[in-house]
Amino acid sequence: MTDNQEKTRDFVRLTRLSSIGIAMIVCTAMGYFIGYYLDKWLHSSPWFTIIFIITGVAAGFLNAYRTIIKDID
Repeated sequence: MTDNQEKTRDFVRLTRLSSIGIAMIVCTAMGYFIGYYLDKWLHSSPWFTIIFIITGVAAGFLNAYRTIIKDID
């Protein structure tokens, strides 16, 4: 493998790993907004917001786990 190919591979790996934080924030924010609007629509505040925030955080961690496992292989 040439030096240029190694740099490209390292750059792709760095890009993939740096996206973990963004994915965590996006998953959590999506969970919050879905829960917030369901609570507003169904007048059940704060239950759906709490449930969907927890679901969003879990989805973010699952995404991070899959990304890290993919990088290890």
